[in-house]
Amino acid sequence: QVQLVESGGGSVQPGGSLRLSCAASGRTFSNNAMGWFHQAPGKEREFVAGISWSGGSTNYGDSVKGRFTISRDNAKNTVYLQMNSLKPEDTAVYYCAASNLRFVLTTTKMYNDWGQGTQVTVSA
Repeated sequence: QVQLVESGGGSVQPGGSLRLSCAASGRTFSNNAMGWFHQAPGKEREFVAGISWSGGSTNYGDSVKGRFTISRDNAKNTVYLQMNSLKPEDTAVYYCAASNLRFVLTTTKMYNDWGQGTQVTVSA
């Protein structure tokens, strides 16, 4: 099992930027694909970005392509989500997730461990 703790959420104006971090502890972090999801009130949890165990492959949800960047530092057991050009529709709770598999995954059922989430609010 992997324990995940997200940080970096907050409130920002449209067009602004935030950087989320997810610190992992437990089993070997570098063997796991990692992902970010978000969930707005009344909606299902949605894939935002994923990264393979080595960081060599990434994938993004259509709504964030070109604006968000996922990265990882295996030496620090941390995965990041750089969010630029934020829009009001990006407002949600953002969750970090770890998989038992190594390659990029886009569905919630492929992830085994989840953080508690961090709130991101984009408004004027």
